[in-house]
Amino acid sequence: MISPWELVNETCDRLGIKPADRVLVVRIGTQTMQLYLNGELVRSYVVSTSRRPPSNIKDSLGTPRGLHTIADRIGGGQPPGMVFKSRVSTGRHFSELPDVDQHPNLITSRILWLRGLEPGVNSGNTPAGDIVDTYERYIYIHGTNHEDRLGAPQSAGCVLMGNHDIVELFEDVRPGDLVWIE
Repeated sequence: MISPWELVNETCDRLGIKPADRVLVVRIGTQTMQLYLNGELVRSYVVSTSRRPPSNIKDSLGTPRGLHTIADRIGGGQPPGMVFKSRVSTGRHFSELPDVDQHPNLITSRILWLRGLEPGVNSGNTPAGDIVDTYERYIYIHGTNHEDRLGAPQSAGCVLMGNHDIVELFEDVRPGDLVWIE
């Protein structure tokens, strides 16, 4: 059985991309994410991916599969639980919002904005013209106000994490690090 590290390196080789030292592996089937450093498992997290089937197509609300990179890191220095709208801090912790505003999954604490690296799969368009661009779809790894639901599919395509976990992870990764979603 091939390891995620080997699979990422094979995909990088096929795409002509330099492998990264740090790789995140998101496993939709188990709702987990692992951080690898030079092929060694450093840490594992419970996450939540899309409540819909995995999909790379725009407006599908599915979590996109394949090789991605961290394009942007947003929210450094904000307290855990801070709510973001359009990637800008609202200045409010999710617990300060009225109950009705806390019902949906909010974007909290930190944002790791993903960019697909596989043309026609999770970057650009398919040959049929479907948009499959992870970055254009605003797919992130981010904190959530519903930490009690982690471990079960619940997002609209993003990868959700506990607020303290995403703050910790944010410090360990950089733009250009790779993310494999399977």
